[in-house]
Amino acid sequence: MKRSLSVFLIAILLAGGFPVSTEAKKPEKKEEYSQVDVGRDGMVATAHPLASKIGAEVLKKGGNAIDAAVAIQYALNVTEPMMSGIGGGGFMMVYDGKTEETTIINSRERAPAGAAPDMFLDENGVPIPFSERYKGGTAVGVPGTLKGLETALDMWGTRSMKELISPSIKLAEKGFKIDSVLAAAISDNAETLSATAAKDVFLPDGTPLKEGDKLVQKDLAKTFKLIRSKGTDAFYKGEIGQALAGTVQDFGGSMTPDDLKKYDVTIDEPIWGEYQGYEIASMPPPSSGGVFLLQMLKILDDFNLSQYDVRSAEKYHLLAEAMHLAYADRAVYAGDPEFVNVPADGLLHPDYISERQELISLDAVNPNPQAGDPWKYEEGAADYEQTVQPNDRQYGETTHFSVTDKWGNVVSYTTTIEQVFGTGILVPGYGLMLNNELTDFDAVPGGANEVQPNKRPLSSMTPTIVFEDDKPVLTVGSPGGPTIITSVLQTILHTIEYDMELKAAVEEPRIYTNNVNSYRFESGISSDVITRLKQMGHKFGPSPVVIGNVQSILIDHEKGTFKGVADSSRNGAAIGVDLKKKKDK
Repeated sequence: MKRSLSVFLIAILLAGGFPVSTEAKKPEKKEEYSQVDVGRDGMVATAHPLASKIGAEVLKKGGNAIDAAVAIQYALNVTEPMMSGIGGGGFMMVYDGKTEETTIINSRERAPAGAAPDMFLDENGVPIPFSERYKGGTAVGVPGTLKGLETALDMWGTRSMKELISPSIKLAEKGFKIDSVLAAAISDNAETLSATAAKDVFLPDGTPLKEGDKLVQKDLAKTFKLIRSKGTDAFYKGEIGQALAGTVQDFGGSMTPDDLKKYDVTIDEPIWGEYQGYEIASMPPPSSGGVFLLQMLKILDDFNLSQYDVRSAEKYHLLAEAMHLAYADRAVYAGDPEFVNVPADGLLHPDYISERQELISLDAVNPNPQAGDPWKYEEGAADYEQTVQPNDRQYGETTHFSVTDKWGNVVSYTTTIEQVFGTGILVPGYGLMLNNELTDFDAVPGGANEVQPNKRPLSSMTPTIVFEDDKPVLTVGSPGGPTIITSVLQTILHTIEYDMELKAAVEEPRIYTNNVNSYRFESGISSDVITRLKQMGHKFGPSPVVIGNVQSILIDHEKGTFKGVADSSRNGAAIGVDLKKKKDK
């Protein structure tokens, strides 16, 4: 990309991310991890240093990026049990260095056969408050992550599942000292966790584990051992699935072992777009991520953003206006393409983009952004209605990581259980947290995203790979519920439009707004700029928040290097692999 590969090595002593116990008989060895690293034979960037270390070890031992990604996902299930795991689902985008093709393993959860369009309405037909509906068994989708990992190894892997799951079995059995992010998540969700078997793991003796405490997950280790010995059938056709379905039913859901037996992933092609001469591969429906990432990039393209300072009111105003228009369309037209017509071509048609651009003033907020009519530029017609949904959703969290290897393979993978700790439901005796992905469906039926059996709920996950001259040069992705799309958007804009070094592009303050009454911004944006935005009609609040957690890799084909960056909003790490250095030692 149009910038230097200078490295901002931000060394942080984590000791696995945690302080040494004063009760230890001898000092523990501290390991130094960095949020930025450079490697020639591979790169791993994840939100937790222990997961990064496990992935890097796979690369060092001759595994490829897909092998490492599988090992990382298991490790994150242990170290970030509140963000992702085999009780959830995700989207793995893979660029195959040999075939030069980009493919997606879509392991999004599906609604069980017993799901119904009105299942999130009360007896009076009123939506059940989100704070209630996300905690029940009806919120749990049939998990897909494990099937996705198996499929990825079948297609590209060079190592066995048995080998790749083993480090995480050890990690779960022996335990690790939890970091500030997990400690805060346990504390913030103590009430939810205390209502399920999760209390025995995360709230021993009724007290939330704190930063530096050791988290041991014997039951999760047992589950991983069953998978290691019996394969994914232990989950989808065996005792784990039986226990999982039974637990969902105990909490009021309809899931049966048969729902698990019928689950399978899909193999998808990316949705493609162009920005400033770069080709962008992103996630197609049932994710809204790729379509509306590309739509916002196209809307902004003619405004020449970089004529304005990166922290100017003009830049944030244009971003906000593009977001309002895209999210208005998202609310109406996004859903599972196996069930509804999604006008992706129309939403990205140049004439439609021009229509949307004309709704943006440089001086003031559009006070009433509405969905447009992309069907004018698309074959077919809508097979659903426009519906009004309650505005009480809490933003979910998840995790994203990126991996590259010396053979040219690239993985951009976003994986989730939706809310922090999902439903809060842990399967007793098996140690896995269950997702609440079905609350990603609309509560009020009738629209593109209404609940239907076997349907996949709308997602915002946006794993993305940017290409230059047909070669991958950048991976991008983030957690954050609907804010994911805008975190990816702004990272790409900062890198390409503003020509920023990658770490700076990731750390640059972000904003998020999906309508004229909902705004978020990060620290670093001046109060004068916020005041100016309010004068234009925006309703930014008084206090900044954290938005997203980008894990990214820059690929410099000329220099033959990978530069990995972990967002400082979590305690992540980038670890580069240099096999020649290892041999020299």
